[in-house]
Amino acid sequence: MRTHFFTGFPGFIATQLIKGLIRQQEVEAVYAVVQPEQVERAEKQIDAIMEELEVEIPFDLFIGDITQPDLGLDAMAKAALKKQPLVVWHLAAIYDLAVDVESAWRVNVEGTRLVNEFVLGHPSIVRYMYFSTAYVAGKREGVLLETELIRPDAFKNHYEETKFEAEVLVEALKPLVPVTIIRPGIVRGHSRTGETIKFDGPYFFMNMIDRLRWLPVIPYVGRTEARINVVPIDYIIDASIYLSRLRGAARTTVHLTDPSPHPIEEVYRAMVIELTGKRPRGRFPRPLAEKSLTSIRLQRRLGVEVETLDYLTWNAVFDTTNAERLLEGSGIQCVDFIQSIPAMVSFYNKHKHNQGFHIKIG
Repeated sequence: MRTHFFTGFPGFIATQLIKGLIRQQEVEAVYAVVQPEQVERAEKQIDAIMEELEVEIPFDLFIGDITQPDLGLDAMAKAALKKQPLVVWHLAAIYDLAVDVESAWRVNVEGTRLVNEFVLGHPSIVRYMYFSTAYVAGKREGVLLETELIRPDAFKNHYEETKFEAEVLVEALKPLVPVTIIRPGIVRGHSRTGETIKFDGPYFFMNMIDRLRWLPVIPYVGRTEARINVVPIDYIIDASIYLSRLRGAARTTVHLTDPSPHPIEEVYRAMVIELTGKRPRGRFPRPLAEKSLTSIRLQRRLGVEVETLDYLTWNAVFDTTNAERLLEGSGIQCVDFIQSIPAMVSFYNKHKHNQGFHIKIG
């Protein structure tokens, strides 16, 4: 039983981690720093967790802001936290591929620097679990190692760039703090239930396919041999919790990515078939797609951000040597993406008309 401190609550991954920790009886108490405007939502999320899992555990919210010194916490909150050994889970970030550089830098980089200061100033950190992204590689291609943190010549967007800069800051803490850096692939919903809270990432393709289903033929977008690395939330949760208590995972970086990713065109074909009953035919030229999607109006109509196209021809393979070594014997594995597309589509179809699941584009 441990005490856990979260940033990024009541976000999806933080919520699922807390539920997973409770189910595994890993929780003595939970603390979360939340911005004032998120308090009401966070309180409702706590009530929902307790009701779903039929438990009552100490779960305290501290009003604050990771972009402020001392995370914006008042003296009473800081004093209460310093009395307890903590597992710190830092998930707060702006994940939008279309984020502007100022916002991304303020939250992803400056926010992480201040969380690092909080960790360094705490007398007893059991583990610091930092959530980066496999896409800190930017435009580097080929085999990408967990042991590398190499600045690429360029990034595809400000999200990638600021997450790279943030990970550099956390990497520097490894000699000082038992930190585990988690680099997830593109996170999707639960492999069995399809549950998620927002339709972004691979769901952009589903939005586009669904809104073009009236066409007699749905084409591929360009031509590519690249593979897409998408992982279900349950793999991220189970693996992260396991690693958080594994002594050998301290001071390591782990790719929680699909060790056997499918080609993008195979995934696209499976989505088209599952959503429409048709097989894709023909090809829409990628340069024309990029030019067309410079229109925010068209992006909103199709439910897809133009930045998504940057990943269609990006050829890279994420090495998972650390992940496989550390998870060996745990029974935790990444479920095949295509096999779980039916569950993903079922959940999508049930909620696609609910605008609360769709992110604001532009």
